[in-house]
Amino acid sequence: MRTEVVLFDLDDTLFRHREAVEEGVLATLAAMERPADAPDETEEQARWRELEERHYHRYLAGELDYQGQRRARVRDFLAPYGAELDDPAAEAWFEEYSSRYRAAFRLHADALPCLDDLARHGLRFGIITNGDLAFQTAKLHALGITERFEQVITSGELGVAKPDRRIFAMAAERFGVPPDACAYVGDRLWTDALGATHAEMLGIWLDRGTGVASPSDLDEARRLGVPVLTGLDGLPALLARTEAA
Repeated sequence: MRTEVVLFDLDDTLFRHREAVEEGVLATLAAMERPADAPDETEEQARWRELEERHYHRYLAGELDYQGQRRARVRDFLAPYGAELDDPAAEAWFEEYSSRYRAAFRLHADALPCLDDLARHGLRFGIITNGDLAFQTAKLHALGITERFEQVITSGELGVAKPDRRIFAMAAERFGVPPDACAYVGDRLWTDALGATHAEMLGIWLDRGTGVASPSDLDEARRLGVPVLTGLDGLPALLARTEAA
């Protein structure tokens, strides 16, 4: 089956989410009054990333609502500083961080050249992302790439999250093609590449060197022949090889 649709994850695939988070945390720490013996900024950036991962997955699992996972992040982050925040205060702190995070929005340098190259070959584009539809759509607007994508499919909209095969099936359905006419590219091996592969798409792992993959996931990816890229600049050639195989 010829690939007709290329679907992308957003954060850390097209969009420099990790870098924006780090810049946002750094700016927020600089605005805080911190004790002299406070952990250094690099440690605090890592701690915020860990809390983001932990509480965002609680949101995806239905344990917290979208605002609740934000408040939980803030409370856990500020607990070592002795802060006890009610809901409005936690939300206000997060908004201060979020404004600095948004100021750091950038695409990965290989994103637009890849999209341009694929578009010349008549491929159609979509997004599948675990997140809130309004927030993720706002990112696309801020990055200036909204019009590039026919469909934006989010877990917040559908009530199921990657790697659940239903979110991939819905994307194919919205494009009016079978799953095996779709390629899906994402930076998480289990959630993105293996999830798409199990949903009968061509799942491609974008390993930019910052992700973590378990040994069992790596073994499964090798067994299934999941392609691996280190940058989006390799995607057009990969899809061309797949067509020729």
